[in-house]
Amino acid sequence: MSVAKKVLVVQGGPSSEAAVSRTSAASVATALTEAGFSVVRVELDTALPDAIRRENPAVIFPVTHGAVGEDGALQGLLEVYGVPYVGSAVRASANAMDKATARQLFALAGLPCARGVELRPEGRGTVDPAAVLAALGSDVVVKPAESGSALGIERLLGTDAAALGEALARAFSLGAAVVVEQFVRGEETTCGVLHVDDQAIALPPTLIETPTDAFYSYEARYQAGRSVHHCPPPYAPAVVARLQEIAVLAHKTLGCRDLSRADFLVGDRQDPASIVLLEVNTLPGFTGTSLFPEAAAVAGISFPALCTRLVESALRRGATARQEARPMP
Repeated sequence: MSVAKKVLVVQGGPSSEAAVSRTSAASVATALTEAGFSVVRVELDTALPDAIRRENPAVIFPVTHGAVGEDGALQGLLEVYGVPYVGSAVRASANAMDKATARQLFALAGLPCARGVELRPEGRGTVDPAAVLAALGSDVVVKPAESGSALGIERLLGTDAAALGEALARAFSLGAAVVVEQFVRGEETTCGVLHVDDQAIALPPTLIETPTDAFYSYEARYQAGRSVHHCPPPYAPAVVARLQEIAVLAHKTLGCRDLSRADFLVGDRQDPASIVLLEVNTLPGFTGTSLFPEAAAVAGISFPALCTRLVESALRRGATARQEARPMP
């Protein structure tokens, strides 16, 4: 098979979501092989540059989640090597991964987010839990700003300053920034965006139910049978349309490309005004229980066809154009 058809699928990395990444990568590799590509799977580690040089792929498909693989670090390396790759570029990846930055960009774009605060202290002792509760009330959600797959998220209902302080300490142990949001009651819903050839199209939204979990936790996401997905969801047409509209707007606000998945809370199945945007994932999961490929299938796009579209989009885009060096005058 010609080198023009070779795809390097990158997986793993120094992330708490490395195991999820490898499962997603195995699915993508199988789908691309079925579609006729030559596929090589490699780890996101210090040997990756050697693998890029050795394999000389036409396209790199990062199937990485969390730190280093999804936050712009891997994307920066791929820019240095000048190889086309699937997914958002450096800036969009970094902005989406950082929930605090993403919230600020969403607010500037007028997108509906929960009230919250972004905490980036020089030291944890500079955070005043009582002040946070005074601003948001006693029902809050604590999120590590740069963690995915719901890792480290805690719901605190009727909490006090002492309990919030302990939750903040746990969140800060996972990263340098933390987001605390006012707890909003609603159904967890997600909506993917497929962005090919400069056209961003929202996939059918999905309502997520977790009968045995308080919310869509890490275990509920990846353990078969632990969550129930309704795609399309039993919402009024206006709610579905608004979810899709916000998903595309959030995708564009961050400057994403190829694919993304926006997560929401829906407070009323009949009222578009009850929608709250939570975050955007630039490299959503591709496991057997993942939402993005599931919604694509509902839209009539098979998994091999979905992976093929993403690879072909990166091929057509090519490597990022560079300016020629100018000699010193």
